[in-house]
Amino acid sequence: MGTVQKFVALALLAVALGVSGCGTPGAPMPPSLNLPVVVSDLAATRTGDQVSLTWTMPRKTTDNLLLKNNIAVHVCRKEGTGECDVVGNDLEIAPGTAGSFAETLPAALRTGRPRALTYFVELKNRNGRSAGPSNASVVVAGQAPVPVTGLTAELRKEGVLLHWKPDGAETGSEQMAIRLHRTLLTLETNARLKKQESLLTPVPEPVERNLLVEPGKGGHERALDAEVRTGQSYEYRAQRIVRITVDGKKLELAGAFSAPVRIEVKDIFPPAVPTALVAVAAVEDSTSFIDLSWQPVGDADLAGYIVYRAAGVEAWERISPPQPIVGPAYRDSEVLAGHTYRYRVSAIDQTGHESAPSAEAEETVPAP
Repeated sequence: MGTVQKFVALALLAVALGVSGCGTPGAPMPPSLNLPVVVSDLAATRTGDQVSLTWTMPRKTTDNLLLKNNIAVHVCRKEGTGECDVVGNDLEIAPGTAGSFAETLPAALRTGRPRALTYFVELKNRNGRSAGPSNASVVVAGQAPVPVTGLTAELRKEGVLLHWKPDGAETGSEQMAIRLHRTLLTLETNARLKKQESLLTPVPEPVERNLLVEPGKGGHERALDAEVRTGQSYEYRAQRIVRITVDGKKLELAGAFSAPVRIEVKDIFPPAVPTALVAVAAVEDSTSFIDLSWQPVGDADLAGYIVYRAAGVEAWERISPPQPIVGPAYRDSEVLAGHTYRYRVSAIDQTGHESAPSAEAEETVPAP
């Protein structure tokens, strides 16, 4: 048999074997149990007497098949090493969505000493079977800190000053901190900044922000939020929190939020007052003048300075140009030899707010 004939024969044999193999049934696949994948990102938080759970619902089964119908969710909690008591078993949530559950703690769990309270969620199929409980998420049972009362917000040049009524309550031997939760209300302005974002535009603000006031700071009854922007509106709420170590874990027990307060940040404050004003008289080429200099003002929206002069008992008059002086210096050439002049300087911002005048400086022009 020639080489070509051998090659053809081998090819036909391979085809025949392949056809025969395709006709042989493989091992039967076991039926899918349709068990949802176990939740792995359960998070629990306690605020006052309320506990809130959040997690992500899976999209697939443990067999990597897409889930099509709502999934039955069972929620349980246990105190210490006790049994896990079912607190929610009538939930049905769609695959791939955000799951949530909230409950008000019973009286026995919202009083007494601080102790661990552990939550789980378990996803079950139509036959009531599951692939197991979720990760454990722990909050603190026991007496929560009392709510913050009397929260106020006052606009200052440095930012928003927040103040609340003092309270000496403590849980155990731990001192309490205050969490101030800020929400940006002017979302349209923030969205516009995002669209126009470049090297020259300000970075958009976070919509939610927390300011933590540690025990003993600022008298523990007030705090300054300096991270605010002119033209924006904010809402503030406050809560007392206690950091506790339970079973070797550092946890946080938070009281209920206070009533909210709102404030609009406006530019209503003038710049700082210029300081260290100095006046020096001199004569050059038979021309007399007085040079003025002062310490610059560091306000971000500074437009410049205005110079005022008075001679003897005369009234103060503005001698600088209509447009503010940019630098912290000015030469007064409209002076007469042998005369004494008094000067003072003010700062002005971009919106026309003028500071109080500086301390006076006096100088006499030398006689010829």
